[in-house]
Amino acid sequence: MIESTHYKIEKAIKKKGRGKIIFANDFTSLGTSYAVRHALSRLCKSGLILRLAEGIYLYPKIDKELGLGVLYPSIDTIAKSIAKKDKARIAPTGLYALNRLGFSTQVPANAIYLTDGSPRRIKIGNGQGILFKHTVPKNLAFKSDLAMLIVFALKEIKKDNVTQEHLDKLRSLLKQVPKEEFLQDVKLMPEWIKDLIIKLYE
Repeated sequence: MIESTHYKIEKAIKKKGRGKIIFANDFTSLGTSYAVRHALSRLCKSGLILRLAEGIYLYPKIDKELGLGVLYPSIDTIAKSIAKKDKARIAPTGLYALNRLGFSTQVPANAIYLTDGSPRRIKIGNGQGILFKHTVPKNLAFKSDLAMLIVFALKEIKKDNVTQEHLDKLRSLLKQVPKEEFLQDVKLMPEWIKDLIIKLYE
């Protein structure tokens, strides 16, 4: 018996396990682009998978114990999955960087990431979105993800708006990273941020 594209895709998705983000082009070897799109559309209608955005799907985890239902991945998880698929580096910026570090409780509807991959905007359900903005490789060359996040958060705050509260929070964050490791990245930082970080380590 020859398996249909639909059946092959369904089997491949179940093999990946729940909680996985799936891309339409994961299945190009299993059928024509039309057959793949049609199969994924049918699997969405049956409730096996959810469509997160154009060509991006979720094989969801379902919480039955607490009755929470579908457990959606975070915007950051989705962005990292897209970057991995594109073999690109990314870094959250703006309000999203502030939120990730705990400098702001505001969760922006649109998360903005710098990338060395393709610039594009992806609409996620519930009015949320991810914007990938192209940047020069130097902006993504940090060894420490925390250092990179701090730099983009401080750029958003701006030098004259840094408060004692921000400094206290930064000092607490820096304790998580050995000074030697962090200082490898200072050459990539704007001068005012470099000076501020070095003082906080003193």
